[in-house]
Amino acid sequence: MDVFWTLPPVSRTITALAVVVSALGYSGMIDLMNYVFIKEYIITTQVVPQIWRLFTAFMITKPKFGILLDPYFLYQYGSGLETESSRFSQPGDFFVYTMFVGAVIVAIAGFFLNSYMFLQALSLAFAYTYAQDNPSRQVSFFIITFDAKYLPFSMLFLTFIIDGGDAALSQAAGLVAAHLYDFLTRIWPTFGGGRNYIFTPIMVKRWFGGRAGNVQARPYGTAQQGRQPADAGAARATGRSTGFGGQWDGRGPGRRLGEQ
Repeated sequence: MDVFWTLPPVSRTITALAVVVSALGYSGMIDLMNYVFIKEYIITTQVVPQIWRLFTAFMITKPKFGILLDPYFLYQYGSGLETESSRFSQPGDFFVYTMFVGAVIVAIAGFFLNSYMFLQALSLAFAYTYAQDNPSRQVSFFIITFDAKYLPFSMLFLTFIIDGGDAALSQAAGLVAAHLYDFLTRIWPTFGGGRNYIFTPIMVKRWFGGRAGNVQARPYGTAQQGRQPADAGAARATGRSTGFGGQWDGRGPGRRLGEQ
């Protein structure tokens, strides 16, 4: 248990829930029909809406070997992003990313494609973003090793071969969701002159330990949370980073050459 609590919080929680719920379901201890996504049970006025299905549909793996393989992919690339990616350098950033791609997956795979389970789509979303961050890193997919940029398409192709076109189409919702996140947070603000509206609220940062002066270890250095300004209407707290990949956001008052 001590090792479990040292793992990345978002990835470990989703993976653990997926293993537990799926194991109980496929062993017959619980009925997975009470946990899959069925939109008629969520958008309804006849009975109390079963809102939990929006979340539990991400906790159900495929049967048999899938109960090991699906959580493995989910944790492998989710934890890689949560601990290494410069996109998620502040506490709670990866949680916001997961909630965003999850919402897009529900909208596309659930309400549009009438799919029942979303864990494979979420795994593909993680793999796509991981590949975007590490396009040239060598990854092993079963017995084949190749550049990470081909990883999400390999996963999608495998699903198409084993489970058919409908399952692959549902899983592709994760790729669309991850690409939409990349577009809204990086491509559009950087190259289109737009504004990034996806940010991590202060409250979420505090959930994940984002306190003023806290130092967060990163593989490429450390990140220190900035202190809140005294003025309540000021901008949200800034951070300070050291090491490779860090950015220095502070600026001095500025003086001309020769001034004291």
